[in-house]
Amino acid sequence: MTDQDKEQKNVGTEPAKEQAEYTPSVQSDFLREKIKQKPVNKKKLIRRTVITVVMAVVFGLVACLTFLILEPVISNRLYPEEEAQEVQFPEETVTEEMKPEDMLVQDEEAEEEPPAELEDEQIEELLSQVQFNLEDYQAIYSELAQLATAAGRAVVTVTGVTSDVDWFNNIYENMASASGVIVANNGKSILILVSAGALHGADSIEVTFCDQTQVEAELVQRDQTTGFAILSVPLISIEEDTMDVIDIAALGSSNSSSLLGTPIIALGSPLGTSGSVCYGIVTSTGTVIDQPDSAYKSITTDIYGSHNATGVLVNLKGMVIGIIDNENTSNDMDNLLKAYGISELKKTIEKMSNDQEMAYMGVHGADVPQEAIAESGIPAGAYIKEIEMDSPAMAAGIQSGDVITKVDGMPITTYNELLNMLYSAAPEDVMPVTLVRQGREMSVEVVLGVR
Repeated sequence: MTDQDKEQKNVGTEPAKEQAEYTPSVQSDFLREKIKQKPVNKKKLIRRTVITVVMAVVFGLVACLTFLILEPVISNRLYPEEEAQEVQFPEETVTEEMKPEDMLVQDEEAEEEPPAELEDEQIEELLSQVQFNLEDYQAIYSELAQLATAAGRAVVTVTGVTSDVDWFNNIYENMASASGVIVANNGKSILILVSAGALHGADSIEVTFCDQTQVEAELVQRDQTTGFAILSVPLISIEEDTMDVIDIAALGSSNSSSLLGTPIIALGSPLGTSGSVCYGIVTSTGTVIDQPDSAYKSITTDIYGSHNATGVLVNLKGMVIGIIDNENTSNDMDNLLKAYGISELKKTIEKMSNDQEMAYMGVHGADVPQEAIAESGIPAGAYIKEIEMDSPAMAAGIQSGDVITKVDGMPITTYNELLNMLYSAAPEDVMPVTLVRQGREMSVEVVLGVR
């Protein structure tokens, strides 16, 4: 083959080779493919959102409950709080009084120690040495004033504040006050005994101590029978300076027959004004206030005070012997101060201070007279004078005129013994009672209620 033929052959084949080399191996349509977004599922999105919200709420509730449960435990571990101690007053010791026959000198003693006889001139000389002038009179009242000041450290003023709205929608406050007395410190709070009349409908209660410091108080318990209430003031709300000034009242005894005719001091609001003081003597102690399930004795004085008087009666030892209350005063002695004897009130104060509900039976009673025991053969016990309507005693079948001789198998010889058994009981307790009715012995069960 000649060179010209080779050249023509190459010329004929080169375009075909070039055309084969530039032919694309991939289709252009594939390179132009578009990626489309997946459509949103609204139902699924809403469902997930709701589930998330619900889980968040559940988590929050669980966290709150866990905090509420564990917070007191953690706080008590880190800052342990003292528990309130039970209030309990010591039992009164009855002092035996000297009987008239003991005052008589025996014949042998009279022979050994003959009484010295004084002539009239010697008696006049002795009497002339006794002088009493205005300075002595003033010194006596000065000591009484000091005693009243010391005992007044336990007296407080309780104010019940009630908010109301007048015709023009203006808010105003009504205030009613009464004098109370500090009866105990349970290690957590100061406990105050006061007449509950000033607290009726009160929105808040304020206590003013003897140094004029004011703090808020809370109602612990109210006794419907006596009309007294116990208030609580937390110790953490009382300043140290005030704690150094105030004092807890020393509760004396009102059972002694020698109380009649003794001097006393009325503190609190005997004249209806807070901070007033009166001096006088005890004129009567034998009256019993007729109230259900109680035998509170009334102390009458010669002090002319207010019908709305409140406060305490204090003896010359600075001890409280009575809580002033003129609600049970008769019409002919409307303004003479009267008080509940403190001896009979102590158990009620203990119950209220410890926030314990008092059992209710619903009877008015007295002791069976010794003459009736000797002459009529009536057994010793608690004589039932009256029954309260719809009371547990009435439901059990107890009637007026019955004599209760046993309670839960224990002999009962006086009405006070029945009351002591009742004070020891609790509401809803079943009390087995043995009684005598017209010479026939019977047994009943009394389901006690709440006083």
